[in-house]
Amino acid sequence: MKTLKVATAQFENASGDKTYNLKAIDGICRQASAKGAELVAFHECSVSGYTFARNLSREELLDISEYIPDGPSVAALTKIAAEHNVAVCAGFFERDEDDNIFKAYVCVDGNGLVAKYRKLHPFINPHITPGNSYCVFDWKGWKIGMLICYDNNIIENVRATKLLGAEIILMPHVTMCTPSTRPGAGFVDPKLWENRKNDPTTLREEFEGLKGRKWLMKWLPARAYDNAVFCIFSNAVGMDDDQLKNGHSMIIDPFGDVLAECTALDNDFTIAELHHDKIALAGGTRYLNARRPDLYRNIIGQEHNPQQQVSWLAKEAD
Repeated sequence: MKTLKVATAQFENASGDKTYNLKAIDGICRQASAKGAELVAFHECSVSGYTFARNLSREELLDISEYIPDGPSVAALTKIAAEHNVAVCAGFFERDEDDNIFKAYVCVDGNGLVAKYRKLHPFINPHITPGNSYCVFDWKGWKIGMLICYDNNIIENVRATKLLGAEIILMPHVTMCTPSTRPGAGFVDPKLWENRKNDPTTLREEFEGLKGRKWLMKWLPARAYDNAVFCIFSNAVGMDDDQLKNGHSMIIDPFGDVLAECTALDNDFTIAELHHDKIALAGGTRYLNARRPDLYRNIIGQEHNPQQQVSWLAKEAD
């Protein structure tokens, strides 16, 4: 039976401080590897920081963006991967030879870059260019896809990645605890994070309620269940610039069940062993086989003018 031990992590990143963030990634990879993890997934822009980018000019964004695979972060991640014998999946801002800026996520092992993906629906800053392709790659006999944060809220992206062969989808996020039109949404007071050791109860109530985990559980397990995939959800925890994030990084199987979840009010990681035979047994596989594209090909594929959100106040979670 084919298996893979995967870790998903959460940590409090420092805005724009790649040295600090890479050190945190290195430490978590060391610990995860010691517990048998073969792949370790981190959140969106885990190398660079995320929310602070809403205030950056194009020139400032270019300054923190890197070429892939020739930039320093891929080199640093490759060194971490080689030292701990794991694949490392992490994100940062990318620039190309024409100075287009992308929100990128990479998988790196000890030999270097394995795969790169560009976020399809970026909006933290209007100077970021949307990606225009999906990504499914082979690693250790598994087909692995990538979709960054809001990409996963557009259900067609998840289905398309599955139809391209994905058995595992990496879903790095920086999400939850932000205002939205949905009931119960809103910011969580940073003072609760500062006081978490003295009063963890109040913070947990906020993190696990409709501002956080309860919203996530309305849709994330459905992505795994409907598409018969393992979903590796990674999220930041703590302060990301001036916004508090609640973590709850988790691994979900093709039945929509949570196999493992980070629950610490701190940097954390969790590991699950993925069993390939679950994919064939899951209901989503039957539903995929029962599809009739002739009925809805022209409906789903009809002309459409996407409304790309660019404001940092855009409701990323919805």
